[in-house]
Amino acid sequence: MILTIAYAGENATDLGYLLHKSPFRVHSFEQPFGKTYVFYPEATPERCTAALVLEIDSIGLVRGRRGPGGEGRVLEEYVNDRPYAASSFLSVAIARTFGSALGGKSKDRQELADSALPLEAQISVVPCRGGEKLLRRLFEPLGYDINARRHPLDDKFPEWGESPYFTVTLSREVRLSEMLTHLYVLIPVLDDDKHYWVGDDEVEKLLRHGEGWLRAHPERELITERYLKHQKRLAREAMEQLIGEEEPEADEAAETHTREEEAIEKPISLAEQRVDKVVGTLLARGVQRVLDLGCGEGRLLRELLKEKTFSEILGMDVSHRALEIAAKRLNFENMPGRQRERIQLLHGSLIYRDKRLAGYDGAAVVEVIEHLDPPRLAAFERVLFEFARPKTVAVTTPNVEYNVKFETLPAGKMRHKDHRFEWSRREFRAWAEGIAKRFGYTVQFLPIGPEDLAVGSPTQMGVFSIQ
Repeated sequence: MILTIAYAGENATDLGYLLHKSPFRVHSFEQPFGKTYVFYPEATPERCTAALVLEIDSIGLVRGRRGPGGEGRVLEEYVNDRPYAASSFLSVAIARTFGSALGGKSKDRQELADSALPLEAQISVVPCRGGEKLLRRLFEPLGYDINARRHPLDDKFPEWGESPYFTVTLSREVRLSEMLTHLYVLIPVLDDDKHYWVGDDEVEKLLRHGEGWLRAHPERELITERYLKHQKRLAREAMEQLIGEEEPEADEAAETHTREEEAIEKPISLAEQRVDKVVGTLLARGVQRVLDLGCGEGRLLRELLKEKTFSEILGMDVSHRALEIAAKRLNFENMPGRQRERIQLLHGSLIYRDKRLAGYDGAAVVEVIEHLDPPRLAAFERVLFEFARPKTVAVTTPNVEYNVKFETLPAGKMRHKDHRFEWSRREFRAWAEGIAKRFGYTVQFLPIGPEDLAVGSPTQMGVFSIQ
């Protein structure tokens, strides 16, 4: 079985530093199941491809196995697809051969290891018990473009039909460690089998490698069950740890920081001005079905509900606690039937593709993007502007230039402790114009709050429209 990973970019052979394997020689490694080889069929300054090849000793595996049957094992043990189709053998090989890269570590190129890169992975050949639909259900929410070519059972006998085997190409701008992690977890899920005993330690592996993405994945239950070979006790334990407490301390800290930001902005009623401006903008653009992405505790949702023009409203947030607070504030339990039909709250991550977001003609992203680090912001850009693709998108974010006007904000500090950045007007304009160019939108910039001739307004908004 073969896995290739290609990187196209400046100094592309730096891929060797990330994988800790030189592009200029062949590497071989002994494995419990045979051998693995790493080599580079392509290594130029513009594009570099690394190949991981597994050579499975299928006879040795069977002869060394212990269990019922002894030497009298049936032929099935010797004749199967295990040596040829990507499976848990490949996951083990990734962990043993690319362990440092899987952990996101690079001695000589750590900054590159921390960066989202245009990567392409190809697996030849992977069994998918569930067909192409399952492939897409697993990888599309993670932001991958997928090319899947299904193989016939036998080229000479087309009447036999299609096999469960695919050659799969995955491409995305992503950190190498993230891509390897997704492959490590999901290849056995596609195969729906593992070549080794699954015990309690597999729960820890799943949670460790699923950190940061599995909890918000729309197929997390299926992934958990298949990864743990349908062992109900283990799957239940994994799910309880994955979503049981929903990180209450982190939620409480986020609430505290949000209150601190609101206190800073309260003297100019900035929160109310933001909501009013966004609602007015969506109404002026004729939006009827609207998304509130990163809806938090429902401040914008409450105002959207007051306008009958909005026939369908969807609020999404990664925090269960925030959604519970939003439901209470909106009085979901006692909401009239027709009103209740207009709105729904969904738990989900903004950095994974979600088909539930498709078909809306407007979206509001209010004070959200500044909470995303660069790789997650890049993923969110595709989720919103490429996949969901509403006709109108209103994005607000703080204007860092205005911070000098807040008397209670210490110099050099950001308004919220969870902010990854706060942009100047020039920086926000450059980002928004880049988004518009990449995804086929136009963008208009509008101030929110009192404008100062020197530093502008406290909040800046970009209104994106499909050309």
